[in-house]
Amino acid sequence: MTNKPRYRQIADTLRERVQRGELKPGDALPTESALQEEFAVSRVTVRQALKQLTQEAIIESIQGSGSYVKEERVNYDIYQLTSFYEKLADRNVDTHSDVRVFEAIDASLELAATLEVAEGAKIWHVKRVRFIKQKPVTLEETWMPLALFPDLTWEVMENSKYHFIEQVKKLVIDRSEQEIVPIMPNAEMASLLSLDASQPILEKISRGFLSDGRVFEYSRNAFKSDDYKFTLVAKRRQ
Repeated sequence: MTNKPRYRQIADTLRERVQRGELKPGDALPTESALQEEFAVSRVTVRQALKQLTQEAIIESIQGSGSYVKEERVNYDIYQLTSFYEKLADRNVDTHSDVRVFEAIDASLELAATLEVAEGAKIWHVKRVRFIKQKPVTLEETWMPLALFPDLTWEVMENSKYHFIEQVKKLVIDRSEQEIVPIMPNAEMASLLSLDASQPILEKISRGFLSDGRVFEYSRNAFKSDDYKFTLVAKRRQ
C-alpha cells in the first residue's frame, strides 16, 4: 500500500502512460470529468495531479481546450529564413493562423521609414495568432507596402505569406534582418497566447527584403519561450 497522496498516484499513472507512448506529444489528456470517473476522486484531486505534471513540463494546459502532452520545442534556426509552416513541415502537426486584424492604413513617419515608402502611403497592417494544433504559440504583427501587394487578402494571411509572395507574386525573397529581445508581455499578448503576464517572453523584430532591395515587410513576433528554442551555428574566424 503506497503512502503517496492520491493526486501523486494519478500523476504517476499518467506520466507512465506518456513514457510508454500510450499518450504521445500533442495528444489531449482525458477531460477532468473522465479522470474523476476513472480514478474515483474529486475534481480538486485531479487538478492537483495535472498541476504536478504541468510543473514537471510533461503536460500543458490550453485555456478553453484542455490539457495536452507537451511537445518538443520548435527549433527556430536563425540562419534559415523559413515560414512558420516550413519550420513545422517535419513535425506532421496541424497548424493554422487566426487573423485578428487585416486593414489598410496610412504609413506613419516611423513605419514609412522602416518600409522605405512615403509617409502617408497605404500599407497593410495584419495581426495574427499562429497555432500548433489548438495551442497559440506566436503573435505576429506585420506591416507590408500595399503597392507591392494590392491583391493581398485575409485568406492569404490565414495561410503562408511566403508562399503567396514567392509562388503567386513570383517575387524573390532575399533576406531578413532580425533582432531578438526579451520583453514583458502586454495584456493583449498575455490574453491571446495564454501567458503569465509576469513572465518575460521573446520578441523578434524583423525587416524582410526582396532580391531587388525593396522592403516587403516589417514584423514583430512574440514567442512563447517554452514552445521555441533559438539556435545558430557560430564559426570562429580563421
